[in-house]
Amino acid sequence: MPPRANKAAIGATKRIFHRETDAKYLLGAHVSASGGVYNAIQNSVDIGANAVGCFLKNQRRWESAPYSEDDIKKFHHECSTHNYNSRTDVLPHGSYLINLANPNKEARTKSLNAFIDDLKRCELLGVGLYNFHPGSSLGSDLKESLTRIAEAINEAINQTTFVKVVLENMAGHGNIIGSKLEELAEVIEQVKNKDRVGVCIDTCHTFAAGYDIRTEDKFVEFWNDFDTTIGYKYLSGIHLNDSKAPLGSNRDLHQNIGLGFLGLESFRLIMNKSELQNIPLILETPPDPKRGDENRAEEIELLTWLTGRSADDEQVISKSIELQERGAEERKKHQDQFDKKNKPAKAKAGTTKTQTSLKTTRKRKKEVVTSDEEE
Repeated sequence: MPPRANKAAIGATKRIFHRETDAKYLLGAHVSASGGVYNAIQNSVDIGANAVGCFLKNQRRWESAPYSEDDIKKFHHECSTHNYNSRTDVLPHGSYLINLANPNKEARTKSLNAFIDDLKRCELLGVGLYNFHPGSSLGSDLKESLTRIAEAINEAINQTTFVKVVLENMAGHGNIIGSKLEELAEVIEQVKNKDRVGVCIDTCHTFAAGYDIRTEDKFVEFWNDFDTTIGYKYLSGIHLNDSKAPLGSNRDLHQNIGLGFLGLESFRLIMNKSELQNIPLILETPPDPKRGDENRAEEIELLTWLTGRSADDEQVISKSIELQERGAEERKKHQDQFDKKNKPAKAKAGTTKTQTSLKTTRKRKKEVVTSDEEE
């Protein structure tokens, strides 16, 4: 999930980052839209981004004030001034509250209305893409849940004009839908207007769900699987995140690039994959508590630097080692947690994922149903 908005320390000098508008890849980050959705554009310019990730409204409230004419005009003006194509370069993130898979009809209708409101906001802004979490089955039948998602998408498409709805793959915690490529493919299969549906691949979620993309062979294997199961024509965006948790942990714990279990090589491979050009590549890595978004601006520079470099490049190897050393303590902590959690699981081999998730759900007083996990 995107990181919470963070501001640089008061009194800190704001560093200006160069924006390479002719770069091969549309790199950006999830930035704050506080004070007005149009502010996301300037915040992206400030970190040298060629793509924009943001929320359209408060992601934890069902209702928000409609955009004013001034909001809309300012957004269009900012995009025009700074040369962002709102149809292709902006990938907003949907509300965490929306659950189109909810088996409860009343609750699902509430989600659908919020979903359609988001899509209409996109169209007012001229934004052509909208990323969202597929939702949670809440313990109900998976196949029926996938159908409910597709039916909701069909209804939303009927009520809007051009915005493409983009399903994000998930880490696989509990009853959350979308950790398997086949689940996303099944939803797409049931969407009537396939020109208006796509997929966003989150690298942390991919790894947490059990898809290893750390070596060239495994990376190629994953993308071949993606192309066979879903198809590149549906690939509409990438969320760039390292992972604090190990492979197959089913934990949505984003880490800064190179510090986590994925390591720098995964991102070097991404920055040299031609199929990933011309779609938004959005960082959702943790902002620095003291420097705000500056570290993500540096990550954009790092990722750009990786373009055209090989695995045996001495500078790449050196940088990879440096970043892994910086993240070693955090990785050990989460590896220990993972190992501890999985020891008793071996003794209860008969316990299913659904049974486990239901027990976990009973213990929780509150659950954000469309997010795998909150830190």
